[in-house]
Amino acid sequence: MAEQPIPDQQPTPEQPENARASSRRQFLRRAGLVAAVLVPAGVAGGALGTAAASAAPSQEMAAAEREALRQRFLDEARAAVQAAHPLAASEQLPEAALANLADPTGQRAVKLQAAVPRPAAAPRQAAQVAPPVQQNVLVRMQQDLQRALQKPIEQRRWAMAIDLRKCIGCSACTVACKAENKLPPGVVYRPVVEEEVGTYPNVSRRFTPRPCMQCENPPCVPVCPVSATYQRPDGIVEIDYNACIGCRYCIAACPYGARTFDWGENYTSGTPRLEAYEQKVSFEYGQSWSRENGQSPVGNVRKCQFCVHRLEAGMLPACTTTCVGGATYFGDANDPRSLVSELISRPNTMRLKEELGTRPKVYYVL
Repeated sequence: MAEQPIPDQQPTPEQPENARASSRRQFLRRAGLVAAVLVPAGVAGGALGTAAASAAPSQEMAAAEREALRQRFLDEARAAVQAAHPLAASEQLPEAALANLADPTGQRAVKLQAAVPRPAAAPRQAAQVAPPVQQNVLVRMQQDLQRALQKPIEQRRWAMAIDLRKCIGCSACTVACKAENKLPPGVVYRPVVEEEVGTYPNVSRRFTPRPCMQCENPPCVPVCPVSATYQRPDGIVEIDYNACIGCRYCIAACPYGARTFDWGENYTSGTPRLEAYEQKVSFEYGQSWSRENGQSPVGNVRKCQFCVHRLEAGMLPACTTTCVGGATYFGDANDPRSLVSELISRPNTMRLKEELGTRPKVYYVL
């Protein structure tokens, strides 16, 4: 509040003494006595009582009268301060501060707030604001998966989103897929297509992982003469290895080149010993498949199935969990709260060969 001097109000003989004292105390309160009232010296008598005002020519006053006036003024000052600030106690008000207020001949202005002692405020502790914790993407997708598995299978629609801006072409997803499904030579479920973009010297490389698109309108299903290829209620396209006759019509029908044929080869063929890692059992489609002695899936068409054996066990596909750049997302597209549903709804997504009407469930974020 700005410091405003109290106007010099000289008492008139016609005003009763009590009325004048009361009106001037109210004036002091209105002027902001608690905040920071400045009491100009020389008019303090007019502000706090008539005793100081009646002592206009202080040079002519006797020493006894001056001391009595001073004591009376101090009493009125204590009463005025205590009335304006209830927290103040009379014994806590230093007499030096009241003397500054009551000095009728002084030339200083004293801030009342400095004269009134206040209880010491407790030191404020800086608010510890923790930075927002960003949830791990894999944890969120795992929660989305668990939520989807609680629904009937026909209410799920598994989808995958691949952020091409994050893909670094490391092929970790390809290797993880081969290790998870025990794939032999020539059988690749998730290759990474590399392209050179631009003209020298402005040249870059673009990497596009290409799993099975799990089309909603799959062209590979109707061409199978034995119905070994079929679509599950949740949209995943599967192959019944026991029914497949190896005609490879589906390979020709797939516009994405997502199917390969198992010719029964091994990485250590032609060596003195077939390594143990090539004899491990594959758990595709939730069953145990051994390639010994030409058994299925040898002689069958094979392809990506979104690691359905992992999904049914409550785990994300192997390519999703091993992506170095965090470019692969998976979840239930029918769940509006899922991360993959959020991604595929953005305008910067596309699907391969949409003009064919296959309606792939693998989306690419550009």
